Amino acid sequence: MTARLYRFTRLMLVLLMAYGLNACALFQPRDPINISVIGIEPLPGQELELRMAVKMRVQNPNESPIDYNGIALNLEVNGQPLAAGVSDQQGHIGRYDEAVIVVPVSITAFSFLRQAYGLGKVDSLQGLPYKLRGKLAGGPLGTVRFTDEGKLDLPKGTYW
Repeated sequence: MTARLYRFTRLMLVLLMAYGLNACALFQPRDPINISVIGIEPLPGQELELRMAVKMRVQNPNESPIDYNGIALNLEVNGQPLAAGVSDQQGHIGRYDEAVIVVPVSITAFSFLRQAYGLGKVDSLQGLPYKLRGKLAGGPLGTVRFTDEGKLDLPKGTYW
């Protein structure tokens, strides 16, 4: 009986290892998605708050599509937090495909004053370095995080 139990245990161990290796194939590393900020436009704000629409081009360089059901963004300008935004929009970015996504962000008076203090004076935010961090929510294993860096190129007639 012990020889049978030993063979059975060994067979189960081999099967578990085979299933484990198969499961690892499901978690292939993804290439990071490419994010480009292609526009920032003013939106109506309330009281001491500025609102902007951040327009991003999202490119998926992977074999598998990305389905998302929420977006979160944080925008730093000149190394300081400036704006944050969330959206519950849903979408699909196919394999080797791209989409334009627009997310509203809020700039509080405190964030704006922090920027002004860091700059000494606020003539323009034009040309300052920015860093955009965010995520496309897609469930427990499907959330995709991203980062984009560059220099601000704001349209004429923006708040500052």
